[in-house]
Amino acid sequence: MANFKFPQQTAFYKGKVRDVYTINNKWLVMIASNRISAFDVILPEPIPYKGQVLNQVAAYMLTATKDICPNWLVDTPAPNVAAGLRCEPFKIEMVVRGNLTGHAWRTYSSGRRILCGVTMPDGMKENDLFPTPIITPSTKAEEGHDEDISKEEIIAKGIATGEDWDILEKYALALFERGKEIAAKRGLILVDTKYEFGRLDGNIVLMDEVHTPDSSRYFYADGFEERQQKGERQKQLSKEFVREWLIANNFMGKEGQTVPVMDTEWVNTISKRYIELYEHVIGETFVPQDLSDDETYERIMKSLEKNGVI
Repeated sequence: MANFKFPQQTAFYKGKVRDVYTINNKWLVMIASNRISAFDVILPEPIPYKGQVLNQVAAYMLTATKDICPNWLVDTPAPNVAAGLRCEPFKIEMVVRGNLTGHAWRTYSSGRRILCGVTMPDGMKENDLFPTPIITPSTKAEEGHDEDISKEEIIAKGIATGEDWDILEKYALALFERGKEIAAKRGLILVDTKYEFGRLDGNIVLMDEVHTPDSSRYFYADGFEERQQKGERQKQLSKEFVREWLIANNFMGKEGQTVPVMDTEWVNTISKRYIELYEHVIGETFVPQDLSDDETYERIMKSLEKNGVI
């Protein structure tokens, strides 16, 4: 993916998955690459159309939730590009969990019942629904691994005030409820997800991607109860299958471990799973779009001009 240079560009940041350009310190151009990360490590092979899937799912979900809270998005000038308002981010991720899965289950199965200051009930099985969704925040690390953090620590460290937290909590739970409603209409269960918020003109604003396969986990609703009763694995749409493959190949992002080789067949399998999730969540056939770097740049420039940024 090309490194672009835009008029009045004031910053550039290359994340694990996205390249983010700041224009005039007020506007962000966010390009979703085909890079894939797991355990906070960028894997060696890009996944075809992953950037387009992420960007289009995020744009769909941001539009579908803007009545709940304001968000940063203004335009999607290209299949893998989002553009909008720059916010001052809170240095935390608001992780909302509806089911005992993933990191929560790994914590639970180790015998611990408290995660990020939240007590999880006894007697639960993997993938069981919590009585009500829980919020288990994590720090937003610029380098290395994100770390669990509690509401009390967030307030004590000045990452957010108590008043801020109340708004963040309200927004996160309402967004999760909307996400579950959208998923249910498509025969899916939104299991867990993360939200990132920032401040813009004194208001708290939803940032980044929302309810995408990189930030969320989905189960198929059909047969969920039967699989739980039989102790069977849940059929899911998420990036967890990539993590499971890495774990099976002795990689969890720890020092000294080597990322296993990703052959062409496995890369194409991951791509198909991302497209499958798009089609289930959006309810439309995915249309792959291959733009050249020049076409992408031209579309972004037109958007910046149209919105009076340059």
